Amino acid sequence: MKTVIVGGVAGGASAAARLRRLDEGMEIVVFERGEFVSFANCGLPYYIGGDIADRDDLTLQTPDSFKKRFNIDVRIFQEVIKIDPGTKTITVRHVKDDEIYTETYDKLILSPGAQPSVPPIPGANNPNVFTLRTIPDSVNIKKYISENKCKTATIIGGGFIGLEMAENLKMAGLDVTVIEALPQIATVLDEDMSCDLTAYLRSKGIKIYTGSAVSDISKLDADIVILSIGVRPETKLAIDAGLDINQRGAILTDSHMRTSNPDIYAVGDAVQIRNFITGAPGYVPLAGPANKQGRIAADNICGLDSSYSGTQGTSILKLFDMTAAATGLNERALMGSGTKYDKVFLWSSSNATYYPGATNMSIKVLFDIDSGKILGAQIVGFSGVDKRIDVFATAIRAGMTAYDLTELELAYAPPFSSAKDPVNMAGYVIENLLTGKVAQHHWHDMENLLDRSDITLLDVREKYEFDIGHFKNSINIPLDQLRERCAEIDPSMPVYVNCQSGLRSYIACRLLSQKGFNCSNLAGGYRLYSMVMETAAFKNELTHPCGVEVK
Repeated sequence: MKTVIVGGVAGGASAAARLRRLDEGMEIVVFERGEFVSFANCGLPYYIGGDIADRDDLTLQTPDSFKKRFNIDVRIFQEVIKIDPGTKTITVRHVKDDEIYTETYDKLILSPGAQPSVPPIPGANNPNVFTLRTIPDSVNIKKYISENKCKTATIIGGGFIGLEMAENLKMAGLDVTVIEALPQIATVLDEDMSCDLTAYLRSKGIKIYTGSAVSDISKLDADIVILSIGVRPETKLAIDAGLDINQRGAILTDSHMRTSNPDIYAVGDAVQIRNFITGAPGYVPLAGPANKQGRIAADNICGLDSSYSGTQGTSILKLFDMTAAATGLNERALMGSGTKYDKVFLWSSSNATYYPGATNMSIKVLFDIDSGKILGAQIVGFSGVDKRIDVFATAIRAGMTAYDLTELELAYAPPFSSAKDPVNMAGYVIENLLTGKVAQHHWHDMENLLDRSDITLLDVREKYEFDIGHFKNSINIPLDQLRERCAEIDPSMPVYVNCQSGLRSYIACRLLSQKGFNCSNLAGGYRLYSMVMETAAFKNELTHPCGVEVK
């Protein structure tokens, strides 16, 4: 049998290696139109910033190494320009000399990936405007900065790649601006979770404009501009071959990664995925899913019944010393799903607070109200974010509930965690809601509560905290004085309690409810509310650069 693979990198290279491990006698040919068949495209921003000093470190496999280790025929600088499913042939063009030839196949795997989106606006094709997708892209950006002695950079797009570029260009010594058309950066997070990230980046000297669309790149005051507004599947080959695609242009496959043609498979950033939680179709171009899909396609070609069960979108981002991560569904996705859900916020320490180096993490967990099943999680912090998001990702994949989170036995020693890990604590907080031990309200509910005369707003922080900032019309009774001062609270009115993070106010609610009060706890506390409000206020004060329209 002869299997031809179009495109390398994550999906194609993974499929090729798996095919050889399963079938030593198979003829395997990989076509790649560029120079690099297998490279770490997620590492490209760090090469530009200097963390990865040697470009060769980005290359994972070469044609020679594929041949020596796997006996795979890798042909670089050769572009597949046509597929003929009827004759089971492909047409190939040599990139360097335009020579054309045909190649037969028994099975075909498409791994063409995606290409950066370029907006149809003036200045998009200027010589100082770049996209980042390949090693040559990163080399050209680095070369342009050096040769033109660039001092200022503008990133159009505040997604993960755009933010990684912002960090690395700042580390390279440039003055950096990020412009995002949506109301927030890092849209895999919800807006309330992106606020910490926005404030931190601004503290590092990066200017961020959200709710802003660039109308003319030429008017931007920047030596270099990086377009990072997303990618679109590169599927012209599939379309011309008559394969089924969706409205976005992504290739449709079954769970075995087989396309509408039984002898053609497709993997990676070119394919439509199924959301693991909802089952809905989607598009999530990530390296992890691409690698898994390549392996699954190879399994099925070799007769193994292997299936792709869906993508849950687990992702992580490093920005200077801060880390942001997410898995599963965010709140925007849940709002339109019909699922009855709620959310909890925690402000948890990365390790035992008495051990040096402990830092806090902002954690948001979304769950099904009826079952307690975990639907999504987002974390922004410093140390310890990665291992907690991986536990949440595993919990979602396993269909675990909040009750299950409380029972997880996770590694504990003071330098690494607390005896009750933040993941356990998230389970406890949700369990308290599900079992009726506490009621809660959220930061976005406060606008409708501040002027009501039929409720009591109670702040149980210490007076010095209260004096720094508090809700109007609220009274301050520190938690440790609450038992003795309960008579100061009108028992006939509902009590809406807050502290800084939500922990002391939870304790206050438990105390008061057992004394007959009707209580509700502010999820995430005053810290979360003030962070969201400050970010919104700062946004309104910004002076936008030329060529930017405020939405």
